[in-house]
Amino acid sequence: MNLGRRRFADLVQRQLDLFAAEQAELLAELDDAERAYDAAEREGAEEAFGDFQLILDAGADALVDLRDAYSATLEPEPAAEYAKTFAHAASKRFRRFTSLL
Repeated sequence: MNLGRRRFADLVQRQLDLFAAEQAELLAELDDAERAYDAAEREGAEEAFGDFQLILDAGADALVDLRDAYSATLEPEPAAEYAKTFAHAASKRFRRFTSLL
């Protein structure tokens, strides 16, 4: 772990804990939507995937908003370090959002 990641690691973990608590309902809906998509018959799969994707996008947007709000308070170099740390931690904890971050 480099200095930048250590510098922001605790902060990012607290932010992700807060995200998980505040977005618990959305995360539960995402789990339900994913199960519905996985269980969908051929004729209902497209609609089920669309529902899943909408919830996925909402969660990713919330993570991006969280990241960007804090990042905007930093100078460019620390902001870049913070964004890397955030992306790394968020992709480990919220894997489904990784491609949207």
